[in-house]
Amino acid sequence: MDKAFWHERWQRHEIGFHQQRIHALLLRYWPKLALPREGAVFVPLAGKSRDMAWLATQGHRVIGVELSDVAVREFFDECGLVPNRSSAGGFEIFSAGPFELYCGDFFDLPGSVLKDVVAVYDRAALIALPPEMRASYAEALARILPREASIFLIAIDYPEGEITGPPFSVSPDEVRRLYGDWFEIEVLESRDGLADSENLKKRGVTRLEETAYLLRRRS
Repeated sequence: MDKAFWHERWQRHEIGFHQQRIHALLLRYWPKLALPREGAVFVPLAGKSRDMAWLATQGHRVIGVELSDVAVREFFDECGLVPNRSSAGGFEIFSAGPFELYCGDFFDLPGSVLKDVVAVYDRAALIALPPEMRASYAEALARILPREASIFLIAIDYPEGEITGPPFSVSPDEVRRLYGDWFEIEVLESRDGLADSENLKKRGVTRLEETAYLLRRRS
């Protein structure tokens, strides 16, 4: 899977993964994390997620990275904001209000961008990556995050072979393999997510477990 795949998906507006509603697990558990409101939140592979707008209502600055400029532009349009634009290190940076979105490749993002980040919100990044890219993603994320930053991760697990991702199935065992060297991993909730996943049901998924994790850096 290469960058052209995602550019084509956004150009053709084949974005069945995009959710119009704020994610229920985010609404339920984010307030319980008791994060400092002034701290920034990092959203990798951000798309145009409405969850970013909700995070801003909680007082956070939101830093995102997204490959597609179509997604970035649509996010600001739908928020009714006209972003300032600048360039740095191969990224085009769109910023307005509490939002700063870096248009480019996550793997090129320098850690200095995330120096004020207190948490990561990953609903769509890990599960968007094929198996051969996930270890590199987890390692890169652990490397560029401030030590005190936690990760709020939502992953899905469905029967192998029922569909060709993305989104990809990422089991609890794989989450532990990917992140266990750096983070203590707490399962906040596992639930049947199929009822809220019409797109995946139409594609042929028969069982879908959705799990929210909290990852805190090992001391």
